Amino acid sequence: MGEVYRAHDSRLGRDVALKVLPAAFAADAERMARFQREAQVLASLNHPNIASIYGLEDSGNVRALVMELVEGPTLADRLTQGAIPIDEILSLAKQICEAVEYAHERGIVHRDLKPANIKLASNGSAKILDFGLAKALEGDAASSDISNSPTLSRMATQQGIILGTAAYMSPEQAKGKSVDRRADIWSFGCVLFEMLTGKVVFNGETVTDTLAAVIRGEPDWSLVSEATPSRIRELLQRCLRKDPKQRLQSIGDARIALEESLSGAQQDFPRIAGEPIQPVWRRVLPWAIAAVCLVIALILSVVHLGRDEVTTPALRLTIDPPRDAQFQTALALSPDGTRLVFVATSNAKQMLWLRPLDSVQAQPIPGTEDGDFPFWSPDSKSIGFFASGRLKRLDLGAGSIQNLCSSGEARGGTWSSDGTIVFAPEINGGLMRIPAAGGTPIPATVVDPVRQERSDRWPYFLPDGRHFVFVESGNSQAQDAIGIGRDGLPGCPNRAQLLASARLREG
Repeated sequence: MGEVYRAHDSRLGRDVALKVLPAAFAADAERMARFQREAQVLASLNHPNIASIYGLEDSGNVRALVMELVEGPTLADRLTQGAIPIDEILSLAKQICEAVEYAHERGIVHRDLKPANIKLASNGSAKILDFGLAKALEGDAASSDISNSPTLSRMATQQGIILGTAAYMSPEQAKGKSVDRRADIWSFGCVLFEMLTGKVVFNGETVTDTLAAVIRGEPDWSLVSEATPSRIRELLQRCLRKDPKQRLQSIGDARIALEESLSGAQQDFPRIAGEPIQPVWRRVLPWAIAAVCLVIALILSVVHLGRDEVTTPALRLTIDPPRDAQFQTALALSPDGTRLVFVATSNAKQMLWLRPLDSVQAQPIPGTEDGDFPFWSPDSKSIGFFASGRLKRLDLGAGSIQNLCSSGEARGGTWSSDGTIVFAPEINGGLMRIPAAGGTPIPATVVDPVRQERSDRWPYFLPDGRHFVFVESGNSQAQDAIGIGRDGLPGCPNRAQLLASARLREG
């Protein structure tokens, strides 16, 4: 992206880095104006693990960015010196996650995360360079021309630079498609894999070979040492999924996994030697099926005890994914115990599926593309779910779908008997509530930064229809707990009372 010089700022008495922009770029007035707008946004980033931008200077026909001078080798330099201890790897990875999470929360995507863009200071801290400059240089428009992607810039002339960068592309970048924060999650996975193994996860003799490996190849998981914590092996697998919809959706979740591994917490999912890394749903599904069967058994018992004559419905309890489809992590049993709604992917399309429990056949529900985290109405006639940045309501009888309100990266919802929906609209922040018929959402809980509270999620109404339980996650493991809140207090959000200071993985 240009030549970098060490310089001295005589006005402020500090050493800085000058990144001189390529002449062809600096002479383009339209691109320069766009770049200046982007640079103003990037200059607002203020994080200890992100190198700062100080300004944009002109001198004749020369345009240069004035940037923080970060001393020390790059992570790429460090990797050439041999293996890195696992504790150091986890510490560096956590710092990278914290920096990327900070930028993502402000709508900024790096798009060119790689070891050469990560500096290592002598005190063990990491600094990410060139945050967002790829987007600033190339603009927002997607193009079918692969040379317009940020890591195969038209301005790159050395084959080594092109190859080294292409190896960290996400598949959608390699195809010339527009990208979002999930591209950074893929690149982070590539960086973490290289730190753990000393090998580039996707590589080839030519650019074409490298891109083909990124798009169609699979990592050599046998390179990952069996001594690597199981949560970290699972994290790698989730970061390096080809389909961005199946990839880890938030870099903050990666940070949490790293923090737990650094704390020495017991691993929940140990893997025996040679066992392939399994997706989360393969481990969760058997327990979910067992829970569904238990609920059904309880319902049948109650019905049997309350009637003199009982008509026993036919129930077939084997729950398999639809043909040529894969389960995802979300499923919900209807309150009347007759139907199961779940999320599955078929032909690269994620949808809600509905299965009556007196049948072995499940059918996709039209209009629920990209749907996730379904939950039932108390009368079992409607389903709430999240899709395309919206909280939606599906009425099964009419087959109609209603947009209730906007939502980001939602984390679950629940529906009370008085017609109120409580939901987690974002990964971070409190819960919101809204009438099931639609309206303006208002807070149901509020996180307290003073107590290091970060996120309320996965709400579930209790049988009284007024109280709900939910998971509260803090900025440290000690803050992870289960809380209870109360609905029906207009204009008065109620802070959760902690029921247990239990880590989430311990239930």
